[in-house]
Amino acid sequence: MAEDAGVLPDFEIEALHAGGAVRCEAPPEPGQVQPASLDLRLALDAYRLRASFLPGKDRTVAEMLQEPGIHLHRIDLTQEGAVLETGCVYLVPLQESLRLPAGIAARANPKSSTGRIDVFTRLVTNRGRAFDEVATGYSGPLYLEVSPRTFPIKVRPGDRLAQIRFKRRRPETLREKTVSIDLQPPPGQPAGFRAKPHSGVIDLRGIGAHETSQFWEPVFPRDGRIVLNPEEFYILVSRETVRVSPSEAAEMAPIAPELGEFRAHYAGFFDPGFGTNTGGSRAVLEVRSRDVPFILEHGQPVAKLVYEAMTARPRSLYGSPGSNYQGQGLKLSKHFGP
Repeated sequence: MAEDAGVLPDFEIEALHAGGAVRCEAPPEPGQVQPASLDLRLALDAYRLRASFLPGKDRTVAEMLQEPGIHLHRIDLTQEGAVLETGCVYLVPLQESLRLPAGIAARANPKSSTGRIDVFTRLVTNRGRAFDEVATGYSGPLYLEVSPRTFPIKVRPGDRLAQIRFKRRRPETLREKTVSIDLQPPPGQPAGFRAKPHSGVIDLRGIGAHETSQFWEPVFPRDGRIVLNPEEFYILVSRETVRVSPSEAAEMAPIAPELGEFRAHYAGFFDPGFGTNTGGSRAVLEVRSRDVPFILEHGQPVAKLVYEAMTARPRSLYGSPGSNYQGQGLKLSKHFGP
């Protein structure tokens, strides 16, 4: 009997590890397996790249790094860690590698906390011709391209900036939901936050340790609209609540690629159980304008949620201990205090 198509839940991800399809340099850590994804951990070093690259169908990442001019220098992440600077592109080997069986593919995405501090990440594989996609049957190491856009970040081995979701064949698309922007907050409350440039380093392990006012300024709409400044980064929130049932997983996607004036999200995975608490949760949107100022109005559609079927209900749902954003409204990343 054929196994069901869909997104693999936590206990099937653990079975992949037990069977050798997911290999780890260090034992898995508590909370690393999420209801429908696996957090990926940085290894011991990083490479400062001259430019981003894809290996293409005939080359490995290691072969690319040996070519003249591809990387500028190697950075040791051990001891006290290392600071990754804004405007630079880094490639970091990951502690996890894969030996996927036929019929199992994977897709990666930045973690929510990564997107909310404007750190752009993309997964790279040997002979890869697309970022973030892992073909069925892939066997080899994993690498993460990391590019801080607004804040420099301090990283160490074991830090988790991205997550990977495993899929058996092509999951059934259950439904799609349009997400619009909320620019009518309660009186006296901001509708979002705009990142301050040149505001210091974010230590990825400094949970709640960074003073919000040093990194962000509140955004107050006028007549239900704001103007996005070119190349500035904003945290905004959806008008709608988001609920993901235990039998489905969701991913945020562009609503219309031709609307090229701004990018409305970086981190797009929503685990089973997200928003099923009393009152629901809203989607926090990482927004960056592009080349020209752009007016954003209350209720304007900015993205869509694509819901896919799970192969089975996860053992744990989002909202269990360790879930940082259940029940959220407008909320910065976990690195910032109230």
